[in-house]
Amino acid sequence: MTDGENNFYIDFPYKSGAHKYMEYDKSEIDNIKDNAIFIFTHRHSDHYSAKLLKKLTGQKFDPWNINELENLGETIPNFGIQAFQTSHKVFGVSFKHFSYLITWHGKKIYISGDTGDLEDLSKIKNIDWAFVNPWIYMNAENEKVKIDAKNFGMYHLYPNQEINGEIPENLIILKNQGEIITIPY
Repeated sequence: MTDGENNFYIDFPYKSGAHKYMEYDKSEIDNIKDNAIFIFTHRHSDHYSAKLLKKLTGQKFDPWNINELENLGETIPNFGIQAFQTSHKVFGVSFKHFSYLITWHGKKIYISGDTGDLEDLSKIKNIDWAFVNPWIYMNAENEKVKIDAKNFGMYHLYPNQEINGEIPENLIILKNQGEIITIPY
């Protein structure tokens, strides 16, 4: 995400193709802006790469320095972030995971990460963009929980994964590298 002055990378860089998820071209790493801000929901290799990250300049935030992340708004104009500890289990094992509500230039942007947890998300009002994984979206439909978002970006899909059923107009399926979403402010 960028406003032309500040550059944020959410759950990137990660290990390309980890766990059979999306691969990216090496040029994506080469094109990372200097002194960027990196925010991670958790440290699984399909969201986080310590090896790639240590080669980059900038501020780095993850579940182990949440307090510093929540204070980031003190140094960046028109920016705030709320962290929500959310459930993420793999084969019954819980992992430290956070979802985020970013308020930037008056826009509310929600990032779910790998959770299917609707508790905090269902209480947030007037979200401009909710970037969610398929299972949180399906959980909301199955449990008849309304997510108060104007627009959705669905990510974290396997390369050949198909979404069945009717896709609402306000839902964009993010399957291709380089897709750009512009959020006017």
